[in-house]
Amino acid sequence: METEKIIGLFKTVTSDAVIEIALVIAFSVAIIWLSQRVLPWLAEHLHGKQRLFVLALIPTTRVIVFILATIWIVPMVIETTVQNMIAILGAAGLAIGFAMKDYVSSLIAGIVAVYELPYRPGDWIEVDGTYGEVKHIGMRAVEMVTPDDTVVFVPHLKLWNNLIHNANNGGPSLMVVTDFYLSADHDAHQVKQLLEDVALTSPYVQLKQPIVVIIKEEPWGTHYRLKAYPIDPRQQFQFMTDLTARGKACLRAIDVKFANLSPEHAVPVTP
Repeated sequence: METEKIIGLFKTVTSDAVIEIALVIAFSVAIIWLSQRVLPWLAEHLHGKQRLFVLALIPTTRVIVFILATIWIVPMVIETTVQNMIAILGAAGLAIGFAMKDYVSSLIAGIVAVYELPYRPGDWIEVDGTYGEVKHIGMRAVEMVTPDDTVVFVPHLKLWNNLIHNANNGGPSLMVVTDFYLSADHDAHQVKQLLEDVALTSPYVQLKQPIVVIIKEEPWGTHYRLKAYPIDPRQQFQFMTDLTARGKACLRAIDVKFANLSPEHAVPVTP
């Protein structure tokens, strides 16, 4: 019975239909091949947004040709009755749903993100080792720009099973931590005061936020962590650079020696 139903889905394919199907497939392949040769060549002669638009047409053309070819061929092979179409669309819907389960999960996570607000435009976040500023929150993904000016799209799906580090959490305050590694033989109080003065005199410092110096003694020397806040989160790297450059200069002026870390000790220190 099931075999008869499956056989009933298909038409008797004649030789003319086979030739027509072969021609449609050949014509489709030719168009796709031609688009993959002509459009990149055309893009090389354009600039800016026009070039990017033409390059984006390559996959779009391929999808459109595939859809049109499918619409042309399917009625030649399958009996287009209401019962058959319901069965085909049901099977297609199941296959598409299974294939797009991650996409749907990202959409649901996007709705959850709107409610919970784990990130907002302007936040500096780290997801899966990628750190950057949130520029846009779409239904499926969040668009980030890294400090190296690379645009990264992170699916909201990451909400379910990844830690999301938000450095400023919707506010203007973002802590910058600058590390200094010094040899153990020095006056710690003097160095602590010096680093606080370096932060206080920075043109990027936000004075209403605290400036903290953390000191930790290590086998190789002394580790200083200078914690302060820039006026604007987007200034965090200029701020860190300013603190590092002026901090090193001031430390050299009081004849403090910097630590030489051995390979086994030269590892990142977690906050």
